[in-house]
Amino acid sequence: MRIAVHAVADAGRRAALMLLAERDLVALGLYGHQGRVADRRTIAIRELTGFDPLVTDDLGAASALAGIAADDGISCVVTADDVDRDVAERFTAGGQTLLLGANLAGIAESLAAHEVARTDVVTETTAAWTAPGKPLRRGQAVAFPDPVGARWGKVVSRAGRTTRVRVPIQGEWAGAAATIVGEVDGERVQRVVGIADLGPHLYGIALAAGALVVAERSIPPGVHRPGDHAEAYLSAALRMGLEVASYSS
Repeated sequence: MRIAVHAVADAGRRAALMLLAERDLVALGLYGHQGRVADRRTIAIRELTGFDPLVTDDLGAASALAGIAADDGISCVVTADDVDRDVAERFTAGGQTLLLGANLAGIAESLAAHEVARTDVVTETTAAWTAPGKPLRRGQAVAFPDPVGARWGKVVSRAGRTTRVRVPIQGEWAGAAATIVGEVDGERVQRVVGIADLGPHLYGIALAAGALVVAERSIPPGVHRPGDHAEAYLSAALRMGLEVASYSS
């Protein structure tokens, strides 16, 4: 694998370090990086030739960077939840892969999709994740593993039986969780799965897992989110060090 990383924050920097632990990584290109590099497989690059995919945590320039990748005929992984429509369409037309939302929301959606696949009849699904901000005193109740714990969140979307919730949090901790209510073998079940850890660590895992599934061609050409390919994405995240807690009743 030859992966290019454009890092502007903790997610990109942590993802780059995690990817260096992969045996199949031949080279890690630091796109736009100036200065020295510490690892023999790490190269400061100004062009993307020979690298695939381009991975970035730059929210403000996600569309521009994805456009550069599309122009160069390579795939792209972004932490941003969306890019300009015309840019996204170029990946489908060009036969390359664009993975959007390689972030905590992507992990939460993947956890939810994984649990839905294990449930015969699903009546309710909630995917929740933390984001920096002032904690709420009311809203949608969400349970995360300790040390994040129980929190109030704000519903950002509802589609069918699925609810997505953003949970503002202050401090160094972060988390993602999914709650599934339904039936298995005719019996009512409720399952809660979640993660909680230091924020920069989880941000890095979310982006690095996206880089791996795209670099290894585990996701087909086109525009996707982690939850669309939950098994592959979660498997890559577990390789990166993700630890998942679960509770069933």
